[in-house]
Amino acid sequence: MTPEDRFPGPETPHSGPRHHQDLDVLPYGSYYEPAEPPAGYGYDETYSGYGGAHYLEQHWHAPAHHGVHPGGHDATVQLGTLHRTGHEQAVHEPAGHEQAPHEPAVHEQPPMAAATGDDPPTIELGPPLTEQPVNFPYPQPEPGEAPGPLYVIGDVHGYLDELLAALRQASLIDADGHWAAGRSRVWFLGDFTDRGPDGIGVIELVMQLAAEAAAAGGYCRALMGNHELLFLGAAKYGDEPVQSTAGTASFLAAWRLNGGQQHDLDRLESHHISWLSRLPAMALEDGHLLLHSDTTAYLEYGESIAEVNDAVHDLLADEGADEWWDCFRRFTKRFAFRGENGPDAVHELLGAYGGYRVVHGHSPIPYLTGAVHADDGAPPHVPGPYIYADELAVAMDGGVTMEGRLLIARLPVN
Repeated sequence: MTPEDRFPGPETPHSGPRHHQDLDVLPYGSYYEPAEPPAGYGYDETYSGYGGAHYLEQHWHAPAHHGVHPGGHDATVQLGTLHRTGHEQAVHEPAGHEQAPHEPAVHEQPPMAAATGDDPPTIELGPPLTEQPVNFPYPQPEPGEAPGPLYVIGDVHGYLDELLAALRQASLIDADGHWAAGRSRVWFLGDFTDRGPDGIGVIELVMQLAAEAAAAGGYCRALMGNHELLFLGAAKYGDEPVQSTAGTASFLAAWRLNGGQQHDLDRLESHHISWLSRLPAMALEDGHLLLHSDTTAYLEYGESIAEVNDAVHDLLADEGADEWWDCFRRFTKRFAFRGENGPDAVHELLGAYGGYRVVHGHSPIPYLTGAVHADDGAPPHVPGPYIYADELAVAMDGGVTMEGRLLIARLPVN
């Protein structure tokens, strides 16, 4: 059985243009792990080596023009350099690289929600429902009854139609877009907005499904990705300069640079902000440590999952633009689990937070496998979740922004 048989993709709609997608960048270029990592991690320029990686089945091979290069080493990913002039920023790509159109200047930003003593909406319940509640035929779980199946969903980046198609394919929603998964447990791994055509629509769908799933005895929850931090920062701080070890920049400029869509910012409302601001940074489900970013930066925010989530929430509630920016910068790191020492990085996280395997989004699978550029110009080949780092890590970002796939998988993935 091939990965395509186990993870068949829906007839994916094409809801908007997909310009060739670089990795997230800060004002001075693409951001991976630190240039001088701690001793023992052995990162190098190309991050080559896979530590036992495979797509679901050890002996399955992708087509030659899409697969890993002989010997298990990936091609060096060529990345653009960034130049700044005043308040404008642009990425200068390598020759032959198609660049996305420049976003129009932003003159107004929606205000952040006023600070009140009221608790924000819970992640499980989402926003108030304005229409008649849906009648759910599902029975509530009996005491001691086993939980429902567990699903994870990779980065969406505003591609609402693709998300709806994938959810229907997985039988998690019905034809009308309502929860149809009973007591199933669903986790989105973050990055709802930017690059695609309808980030706010994605957020509202997830909030709706959270309410409907709770009424059905299941749940639909979500992690905070680095693009949630960036989007909220652009709304709150705009062009206010921020200082960090990456240099002086602004949230708004970085948001535009990383695919921010003005119509999403225009439609951002206080209940969206309250919900996004309370998303957890990490979670543990059935022995799976769920993260957005493939980085060890979480260790800098606490020694337990609760400490990390509280630290991020406190930072967003009380700290200033520089601290917020530094949090975004840290969670924009990637590729910590690649290379021969990648399993050591995974073990460090698992040792601190529990579980036996990390499941993450953030880094598109074509970049992890070195299959970004096909010689014939074909889209990247992404047959399903990508297991690597001696089978300790599962990557779930199928690269929907670069003609890949929006991935949904039931855990455990073997």
